[in-house]
Parts: sequence; C-alpha cells; structure tokens
Amino acid sequence: MNKMSIWYWVFTGLLVIFMGVGAIPDILYAPDAVELFRQLGYPTYLLPFLGFAKLLGLVAILVPGFPRVKEWAYAGLAFDLAGAAYSTLMSGDASGVPFFLIGFAVIAGSYVCYHRKQKTAVAGAVPA
Repeated sequence: MNKMSIWYWVFTGLLVIFMGVGAIPDILYAPDAVELFRQLGYPTYLLPFLGFAKLLGLVAILVPGFPRVKEWAYAGLAFDLAGAAYSTLMSGDASGVPFFLIGFAVIAGSYVCYHRKQKTAVAGAVPA
C-alpha cells in the first residue's frame, strides 16, 4: 500500500466516524437531535432523511468504483456540513466553528487523497 492510499484511508476513516456519528442520532430520532432541530427552527421530520442521506453518502465513498457517485457523495456531505455550520452560526452559537472547520478539513483531505490515489493508479497502469 502506497503512502497516498494510507492517507486516503486515514482521512476517509475519520470522515466515516465524523459523519457517521452525526447520522446515527438523526436516524434514531434521538432526543438531543430533535431538540437541536427545534432550536434551529427545522421540522424534525427531516432528521431521518438527513441521517440516511449521510449514511448513503458514506457507503458511496467506501464502495470501490462508481467515481461519479463518489463525487456526488462528497458534495452532499460538504453541503450537509455547510448547512449545519450556517444554521448554527445564524442561531448565534459560534462555539461549533472549530468542529465545522475540522469537518471540512476531513472531507477535503479524503477528497483530495481520493483523487491523488486515482491519478497514481492511472499513471501506474501498465499499457497493454
């Protein structure tokens, strides 16, 4: 396993943990998640939808192949995090800024390493 593959799996593992930990309470309709959504003024019926969407995005990133689906998954996770950051900041709570910055860094790290890994694999392919 080359160096880029290792970095890809480090960032992708962190991404799965980061977004997966947020998806499970949404799917399970956890009281803390419901309360947060109420504080932000969102309807709570969105919780399971967003939770399953995050999980599907993570599955798309982990499953080999399907490069276009992976692109959409990375975009969807970034949009989800951007929406959460915006909502939290507009509600007057700036304490989550470091959390969101770490989240964006993890998504970007996985995304960049995925593309570099793909480029390395294509460059290293032996022509027939």
